[in-house]
Amino acid sequence: MKHAVLSLLLVAAFLAVGCGGQKPAEPAPGASPTAQPGADMLEIAVIPKGLAHQFWISVKAGAESAGKEFGASILWQGPPKETEIAQQISIVQDMITRRVDALVLAACDENALASVVAQAAEANIPVIMIDSGVKSDLPKALVATDNVEGARMAARHMASLLGGKGEVGLLPFVPGAATSELRERGFKEGLQEFPDMPLVVTNYSQSDVGIGMNVTSDMITAHPNLAGIFAANEPGAIGAAQALRAAGKVGQVKLIGFDATGEQLKALREGVIQALIVQNPFKMGYEGVKSAVAALRGETIPAVIDTGVTVVTLENIDTPEVQALLNAG
Repeated sequence: MKHAVLSLLLVAAFLAVGCGGQKPAEPAPGASPTAQPGADMLEIAVIPKGLAHQFWISVKAGAESAGKEFGASILWQGPPKETEIAQQISIVQDMITRRVDALVLAACDENALASVVAQAAEANIPVIMIDSGVKSDLPKALVATDNVEGARMAARHMASLLGGKGEVGLLPFVPGAATSELRERGFKEGLQEFPDMPLVVTNYSQSDVGIGMNVTSDMITAHPNLAGIFAANEPGAIGAAQALRAAGKVGQVKLIGFDATGEQLKALREGVIQALIVQNPFKMGYEGVKSAVAALRGETIPAVIDTGVTVVTLENIDTPEVQALLNAG
């Protein structure tokens, strides 16, 4: 009898160890979990376009804040650079294999990432897009800046700086990235209101400070009458600012950038940059995770959630409203 009881206990212990849930206890390779998922804790993968820039660090802070509030473990993993599309696809596929509860994704390429969004949908994993969407109606929501309107605002502010007259250049970042294309489109649309401000050159920074500096230097050399430049993201704006310093063109060529990192704000205070079109990346990460949780609970969520945009200048940078935006998270 004792031997029979002992055998039953051993079988029960084996089953208890071997029949856990589908998710592994260890995080995915390279992933950054905010907490080990408990029995009732949701596991949400948040996959940015890159890891190198301050913008994405703020997105992560917002995502983790929402994770704590709504009881979700956040797996943060993305490609080192925003141009590494194949690596981002691989990360998404790994998360699908892991059977995370939901995906919050900023797509490096709006076409290439559509296929893995479809794979997630087939696996019944809801997808929330943040910052940059995909050409698909499968995501449950897009949480993003109105990039077209933000770039239009840049064109209008450039007109106020130049008195509505002068040659301008445009520095988008990655062709095929939705945000880059939307900002390029919005700036061009905005310039249509000012016929004496022709767009004479468009160069891509590839979301790289060094490339941004080099192509801005090329702009200045090829177009000696250039009066203004719109740099459509953080590394492009930083690179353009470096080029203006090196060329002795600070103040002569007006520079408007997108986003507001410490280096950009320093350049603004120094008069190298005249204005920044500022998003709310903390809110983007927060609303992305919040929307993912709502989708998992079967709640209705808006198809598009606009996280807002503000023009920051030397005149308003120290106002309470702008300081609250800059210091969010």
